[in-house]
Amino acid sequence: MTPRVAVAAVTFDRPKELAVLLSAINAQTAAVDTICLVDSGTTPARSIAAGHANVDYVRSEANLGGAGGFALAALKAVASGARWIWMMDDDAEPADPECLATLLREAEARDLEAVVPLVTAPGKPDRLSFFFRLDGKVTHDRAEVEQLGFLPNDGHFFNGALIRSDVFFKVGLPDMRLFIRGDEVDFTLRLRQAGIRFGTVTTTSITHPHAFEETQHVFGARWHVIVPESAFKRYYYYRNRGYLIRRYFRVKSLVADVGGYLGYFLQRRDLPGLMSWAKAFSAGLRGKGFAPLEDQKF
Repeated sequence: MTPRVAVAAVTFDRPKELAVLLSAINAQTAAVDTICLVDSGTTPARSIAAGHANVDYVRSEANLGGAGGFALAALKAVASGARWIWMMDDDAEPADPECLATLLREAEARDLEAVVPLVTAPGKPDRLSFFFRLDGKVTHDRAEVEQLGFLPNDGHFFNGALIRSDVFFKVGLPDMRLFIRGDEVDFTLRLRQAGIRFGTVTTTSITHPHAFEETQHVFGARWHVIVPESAFKRYYYYRNRGYLIRRYFRVKSLVADVGGYLGYFLQRRDLPGLMSWAKAFSAGLRGKGFAPLEDQKF
C-alpha cells in the first residue's frame, strides 16, 4: 500500500509557474493526498488553486518569506495525517511523472527519513541549479554528481525534498526568522544534529531556477563566495550566514566567509559592498537584525 503523501507548497506572485507545478504534481504516478498551498503574494492565487484537484489553499496577508511559508505549509501537511511531506516552491517542477514514485521507492530501499532529488536548471538538464562540493571543488555538472548514485547526509532543501512527517516533530519546522536564504541550511544542520537519515538520490530530479551567476570564485576553484543579485537577497543571505555561524559555532565557515568576502570586495575595490556585507554579517553574528520585513532597510 502506497503511504499517504501531502505536498507543502509556497507561492508568491507566480501564477503561471504555480499552475504548471500543480498540474505536474497531480500528474504524478504516485498519488498525492492533498496539496497544502500557502500564498503570501500581493495578488491572491486562489483562482489558480481552485482549478486543480486536492489543493488546501491558505491565504497569508503577511509576507512570510520562504521559511515562514514552508513552516506553515509543512504544519498543515503534517496535520493532514500524511506519512510523507513533499516540499515544493512555486517555481519548481518535477522532471517527470515518476519523480515522487522514485523518491518513495528510494526512501524505502535505503531506509531514509528524508530524500532529495537532483535540482536541475530549466532548459539545461545537464546543469545543476545548486552546486555540490566534490573533492574540495564546487561543481554544477549533473553527470559528475549522477555517477555517485547516492549522496548520504547531503542535499539541497527544500525544493523536491520528501520528508517523513515525524521528522518535523524531531527537528522542528523551518525557522521563519531567517525569512529567505538560509532556512534550508539551518534545517539541514538540524537534520544532521538529530541523526536523521537523509541524502540525495541521482535517479530523479526537479527543475528550479539556477544561481550560477551568484557563485564568485575568489582564490581559485577551491574558494568561492555567494553574492546574490539584489540588495534584498544579499542582506538576508549575509545576515543568515552570520547567524548560523553563531548558532552552530561553525568556525570553518567563519574563516571562509571573512577571508572570502574580504578578498572578493577588496579585489574589486568595492567599499560600499564590503560595508553592506559587514553590517549584515555582523548583525547575524550578534543574533541581531531580526524584524518584520517592513521594518528592514536594505
